[in-house]
Amino acid sequence: MPMPTAHEALIYLMVVTSASDRDMTDVELARIGEVVRTWPIFLDFDAKRLIAVAQDCQLLLHAENGLDEILDTARRVIPERLHETAYAAAFEVASVDLEMRMEELRVLQLLRKHLSVDALTLAAIERATKARHRMLT
Repeated sequence: MPMPTAHEALIYLMVVTSASDRDMTDVELARIGEVVRTWPIFLDFDAKRLIAVAQDCQLLLHAENGLDEILDTARRVIPERLHETAYAAAFEVASVDLEMRMEELRVLQLLRKHLSVDALTLAAIERATKARHRMLT
């Protein structure tokens, strides 16, 4: 399989985060689609390719050392200036259902390490995302 593009790697990180607890919920899948359709970073990505890219990610994930390979590849192909955006996209998917399981937290921890996002930036991303998902009821 050829090296993924930066767009594909960003999608891989969202899929890996969602799939980490072995339960990709409809809400998480919908949020991945929404991120791809609405975030400026995906402006020049063909959203019709989303399902195929997610399926490629699933294949890679089931390979030996799949998660590590995906994380290493993402670090290499996503420009360093976009590592914060990559983490924000993954955290967006993890937090959308208002319930983070241990597996999701572990993947996010690995992602923080691989992308070398500083602690203050992480806190800001996580706080803003959680605030955006709160409801009145």
